[in-house]
Amino acid sequence: MQNVPDLEAWAIFTRVAETGSFAKAAAVLGISQPTASKAIARLEQRVGTMLLYRTTRQLSLTPTGEALREQALALLAHAELFESEASAHALEPQGLVRMNAPMSFGLKYLAPLLPIFFDRYPNVDIDLALSDQLVDIVSCGFDLAIRVADLGDSSLRARQLCSVRRPLVASPAYLDKHGRPTHPSELEGHTAFIYTNQSTPEYWRFHRTSTGEEYSAPVHGRIRTNNAEAFLPALLAGHGLALQPEFLVWDALQRGELEQVMCDWRIADINVNLITPPGMLRTARVTALIDFLVEHLAHAPWAMPAVEQETIHPAAAAYD
Repeated sequence: MQNVPDLEAWAIFTRVAETGSFAKAAAVLGISQPTASKAIARLEQRVGTMLLYRTTRQLSLTPTGEALREQALALLAHAELFESEASAHALEPQGLVRMNAPMSFGLKYLAPLLPIFFDRYPNVDIDLALSDQLVDIVSCGFDLAIRVADLGDSSLRARQLCSVRRPLVASPAYLDKHGRPTHPSELEGHTAFIYTNQSTPEYWRFHRTSTGEEYSAPVHGRIRTNNAEAFLPALLAGHGLALQPEFLVWDALQRGELEQVMCDWRIADINVNLITPPGMLRTARVTALIDFLVEHLAHAPWAMPAVEQETIHPAAAAYD
């Protein structure tokens, strides 16, 4: 294989020629004097001739060194220009971002934001994969994922966008007919819709904020599903009640189509997280998308403030 040019040694040579001293060149470059001296010796061995005359008092260029000095300076200038242009190119958000998100959250909140993002970043493309299945973002090649879940320990990087309440809701018609429960013990007589993408879907664990009381309520229902949005038609039609992430029912609650009950009892809030593969460097396009999503989602009307900025976590099943 053809030898790779020793660009580092040529850069050191130009500084030695410029300063007339190994010590001064080393100080300018932030290296040791022996390192500078060895680089010149290495370069002379490669070109097969001396580039510098060395005496105890001074250094001077040989005729060959003098002839190569200008070319070496031009080479260094081109290299510095290349790095400068490459850095500017890297800072310009452009290229493809592969992103994974839960189905309902993606359709309801991400898709409407894409036109705004494209107007701001016309050179960035999005490959958005919507799925309620847990995916390994590293092996699947995703740059970024949204997880609506609590996260455990892992090497993946996570940034919490916000926290989300999960109120117990039903239609006014259902509640007028079957009564408005005030304690979790009363849920046994109600029709519940059961979200299955959790460890114990048939038990709802409540916490009473005013007293600190805990209560685990067994529930029975006519609908079981891993996508909470599937409950909405039956909820609105008055066929039962459900625990729903507030981002799914916010509009219906504001319009009075759904009503929250047992307001002094809560189950644990969930977090909306942005997760990325391990490593400290991100491309400009991924950073731009993350900042954009924080800007538009962290302050949504249903969003509660995030309690942390960025930590190391794993992917977890999305609540959707």
